[in-house]
Amino acid sequence: MSAVSPLRPATVPPAGDAPLRHDWSLREVEALLDLPFPELLYRAAEVHRRHFDPSEVQVSTLLSVKTGGCPEDCAYCPQAQRYHTGVEATKLMSTEAVVEKAKQAKAAGASRFCMGAAWRSPRDRDIPKVAAMIREVKALGLETCATLGMLSGEQATALRAAGLDYYNHNIDTDPELYGDIIHTRELQDRFDTLGHVRDAGMKTCCGGIVGMGETRRQRAGFLRTLANLPAHPDSVPINRLVQVEGTPLHGTQALDPFEFVRTIAVARLLMPHSMVRLSAGREDMSDELQALCFSAGANSIFYGERLLTTGNPDTGRDLALFARLGLRPMQVTVDAEGHDHGGTVHADISAELDASISARLDAGIPAKPDAGVVDASPDAGQRCAAAGHG
Repeated sequence: MSAVSPLRPATVPPAGDAPLRHDWSLREVEALLDLPFPELLYRAAEVHRRHFDPSEVQVSTLLSVKTGGCPEDCAYCPQAQRYHTGVEATKLMSTEAVVEKAKQAKAAGASRFCMGAAWRSPRDRDIPKVAAMIREVKALGLETCATLGMLSGEQATALRAAGLDYYNHNIDTDPELYGDIIHTRELQDRFDTLGHVRDAGMKTCCGGIVGMGETRRQRAGFLRTLANLPAHPDSVPINRLVQVEGTPLHGTQALDPFEFVRTIAVARLLMPHSMVRLSAGREDMSDELQALCFSAGANSIFYGERLLTTGNPDTGRDLALFARLGLRPMQVTVDAEGHDHGGTVHADISAELDASISARLDAGIPAKPDAGVVDASPDAGQRCAAAGHG
């Protein structure tokens, strides 16, 4: 009888060697989170490189097309109208203004452009306006993503017809904790919207926020819920709570950075084919913490000066970090006319942005923080469900 290595307990599944699973038990996910840190990172990195080039990172830019005034009561969100956070409600941006921001994002190296609106759910009369934005942004050769709140099946079909690639709708947290964070929307409402998105033929972007006072067991429950969805999300944003004064979660004890890395690693193990994104909270992450996250399987970031109504590292810092770590922006090929989502290919590096990085480093100067950055300053926050968008 062969001995079982203490670093590979029999109770922990080998994650990554087997076909995709949608039947994870809470005990199994907890066992992965409990692994010794070096062993967990080793396993996650091993799975990551089986499915992705570990030196490539997908780059997205996020723009608020309608800010503030949200009727929901998400305890983390500065855009909820019931909280006094200094976020002022704005009207829906014009298509022309959105396209100009998308051009800036592409020039700065983004391959995906995400549009968010602080709605509980869009009105039917809003859908044609958003659809026009999607068509114009897609025509630039960018992947498109939107986060607009709950969708009906008809609304999801209309967005798909406009060419939308991804729809973000987070589950936010563990089902056990959900009722303590949000009272104005049931978790089942979120599952229903995700079902409409899948049925319409779009890719799902679904994750949540950690650091909201949850236990490790509840983080396991959150990850288990994502991995046991009928289809793994194509993109999984993992957000670290950005505490905003005026929201109920302001003052919550900060999450241990190693717990955040563990969450990234287990997300990679459970959903090996998904893009795992570092989303909100990066502004307060050290370069070393972000490097650990990339080593643990994160391969997507939001790129730009602002994220939602909170900060995001500027492009200069991101370019410098990529160069120090030997990372490259992932390039995507977009079928702007045929909207062939199945043909969206995560391909080679972005030569243009690579050359930009090299030129700046050779000259001994960082990228200009404001060069081509989409402005999402305090009057341009993002959809409330996404103080963690993905």
